[in-house]
Amino acid sequence: MISTILIGALVGFLTGHIMRGEGFGAIGNIILGIFGGIVGHFIFGIAGLGPSNLLGDIIAGVVGASILVIAFGETRRRRHR
Repeated sequence: MISTILIGALVGFLTGHIMRGEGFGAIGNIILGIFGGIVGHFIFGIAGLGPSNLLGDIIAGVVGASILVIAFGETRRRRHR
């Protein structure tokens, strides 16, 4: 549980820097990092590339969090039109 939060925080931080201008603040990015890890694990698992170590967890989390940031950013843009 604690490791999930710590990895999620790291993933959220990394994703916030990768997706400049698309972030949701520190707490929002951490939350997206945690959920991004879940999404990333799901996607990588379907592809048969399930992460088996810390680096794999981080990569899957960044991919998943990036997908979530793009999706939530697009939703936010559509609401403000």
